[in-house]
Amino acid sequence: MPTFPPARTLSLSPLLVLAVALAACETQAGEAGAPEREPGAVSETISPGPPAPVSRPTFAEAREAGQARVTYFFVPSSGFAYRDEAGELTGVTVELLRDFAHFVAEEHGIDLEVEWSEEERWADFYGYVRDSEGGAFGIGNVTITEERREEIDFSPPYLNNVAVLITHENVPELGSMEEIGEAFAGLTALPYPGTLHERRLDAIRERHLPDAPTRPVASNDELVELLSTDDEYFGYMDVYNYWRAREAGAPLRHHPVGDDDSETFGVIMPDGSDWTPVMEEFFRADGGYVGSERFQGLMREHLGEELASLLAQD
Repeated sequence: MPTFPPARTLSLSPLLVLAVALAACETQAGEAGAPEREPGAVSETISPGPPAPVSRPTFAEAREAGQARVTYFFVPSSGFAYRDEAGELTGVTVELLRDFAHFVAEEHGIDLEVEWSEEERWADFYGYVRDSEGGAFGIGNVTITEERREEIDFSPPYLNNVAVLITHENVPELGSMEEIGEAFAGLTALPYPGTLHERRLDAIRERHLPDAPTRPVASNDELVELLSTDDEYFGYMDVYNYWRAREAGAPLRHHPVGDDDSETFGVIMPDGSDWTPVMEEFFRADGGYVGSERFQGLMREHLGEELASLLAQD
């Protein structure tokens, strides 16, 4: 059997040991790439162009990348999504979505760039969210219905709503809905296309006023303006819009016999979005967002005590 010389022990000088250690550290740093970012940052921008459907990262993609750009579509609405005296965007639902962004950043370590995109026309706003992909969200006080659930996702409800039947104050108050055929004869219905208010007016016309003309409106502001300046119109609006208009001195009459208080509102997302479970997680966190002092404070701040109490979720 062949014999081998005894193995020699390799001896390294202390300086060489230090050099090897430093080289190893540099190699690991190079493999890690750029210095670590501070996790959980949220930034905001205003969309520079006209609104349109968007394609944004899914939640899975955002979590893997540690960052994402998301779009918040909104319809301007007093108390809910409006600009304050300083021109800053705020309101109950604006702040709700801001809180959601910070929840995602803090709980999931994702840096979010939030893009706000404004759309005056409710039907267009709804379509933009429906036709988007990934991280797209909408706040237009959208009523939660099973029919709409077939094409969009909803958050849990954040608000109750009452749909109220309104005319100019010169029109006498209805005693019952059975009187409307005679009392509103000759009046023009003001439907808000794409909303449940349009369907309510269609039902009234079909049952009581088959010959009533219609004049579609493009916004709540237009609806309030027409009802305030002429006693030849009737329409439905959300109770908070009526409340605000009356506070501003609009000469409107509410007909309580036509009220519908069966509605709740939710944030909307594209159908099947993997952001929907994250939104549900946000609503459940810390005992429930809607019942939290934070959200109740937003309601009181932006809507006032009485209206906040009327609309609050149980």
